[in-house]
Amino acid sequence: MSKEPVNTLNTKDLSKYKYLVFDGTYFHKKGCLIVLKDYLSRKVIANAYIDRENYEDVRNLLIKLKSYGLNPCAVTLDGHKQVIQAFRAVWVDLFIQRCLYHINRQGLQWLRTYPKTEAGKELRQIIKALISVKTEAEKNKALELYYLWLQKHRIFIKTLPPASVANKDLRKAMSLINNALPDMYYFFKDRNIASTTNLLENFFSQLKHNYRCHRGLTEKHKISYLKWYCYFKNTNTF
Repeated sequence: MSKEPVNTLNTKDLSKYKYLVFDGTYFHKKGCLIVLKDYLSRKVIANAYIDRENYEDVRNLLIKLKSYGLNPCAVTLDGHKQVIQAFRAVWVDLFIQRCLYHINRQGLQWLRTYPKTEAGKELRQIIKALISVKTEAEKNKALELYYLWLQKHRIFIKTLPPASVANKDLRKAMSLINNALPDMYYFFKDRNIASTTNLLENFFSQLKHNYRCHRGLTEKHKISYLKWYCYFKNTNTF
């Protein structure tokens, strides 16, 4: 059961916020705080405490914010499909920048620290190159390396037993990259677009550090605490 979203900006006009960062963090197995921040001002635009990240709750929050004038150019978020669908449903032409940090973390996790195949070892290095680019030249070089890797190892991957760990790991990593590539480099076109969601990763880290000092809160008081934490962060009280 989702809780009612809370706008933490005390304003009904959000039209000036154009570059957003969105992410969620979980508290135990049930309960997720989703937060939308303005990348340039670092302000929390809105937050909601829901059971889990899902299309309906995220879309409802975004529709409410749109009614207050929010009309962003771009948002940076992780690869959660339902969240991406929710943003696309509300703002069709929005640039959705995939978080490079999440791509790196998930890709390397699937390939494991010590891949068993040469293809896996090479792909680990390519993923690191893809997410660490700083210039157009570096981006083009990293993309070239990936496409050359595909040509080199395509037949080998097809010959792997379908149920093998190597096959599953490589295909998951390839799928991640292929799905993310169209939305990985919008920040080159507009430097106001965040390339990662690290702004919120740091926010959540501080929040959970403070929250641990208040263990034992009831669900109602926990939600209230999270709401006020976001509010006071905007007023620079913390």
